[in-house]
Amino acid sequence: MKARIKSLFFAIAALLMLPVTVCYFVLSMLVSKDDLIASFSQWLSLLPGKWGSYLRTGFYRFALTSCSPDAIISFTTLFSQCDTIIESGCYVGPQCNIGKCRIGRNSLLGSGVHIMSGKGQHNFSLSDVPIKDQGGVFMQISIGENCWVGNGALIMANLGEGSIVAAGSVVINDVPANAIVAGNPAKIIKYRGD
Repeated sequence: MKARIKSLFFAIAALLMLPVTVCYFVLSMLVSKDDLIASFSQWLSLLPGKWGSYLRTGFYRFALTSCSPDAIISFTTLFSQCDTIIESGCYVGPQCNIGKCRIGRNSLLGSGVHIMSGKGQHNFSLSDVPIKDQGGVFMQISIGENCWVGNGALIMANLGEGSIVAAGSVVINDVPANAIVAGNPAKIIKYRGD
């Protein structure tokens, strides 16, 4: 019964967000979807409480590549790329900044987590060309199923299933499954189950 009630709330939220979603798709014919998702997410991030989370997922399930209706996307969380996948059971804490990524089932992101679109977003090898004009490459970062990313972590590489990233860590290299990493740059401190 509880699951049916939740499904009803998800459907109502998607219906309430329908005008916003239609506006987004109409504007996407004129402007880049990534620019739009950044703008829309700034506004949507300010909707407070549990209903704010329902309304955000009601929009993101259509605007992102994929977003499970039961995902929790907290207050002041921003998205910068529409090529993002948020799977079932995910929790995205407040004040996160999410780039191009896939967040696996039942993964948890603490407050203030930043998931960049890889570590090659900005080229800077030419000293006579402004960095903003040198371009870069955006990669989709993969956060495996059942991961936990602590508050304030910066993620620029893939996380294997079941891995844990300590608060404040900077992940620049891929993390294997079930590894616990910490530090800047993040290093493996042990494996879950050891």
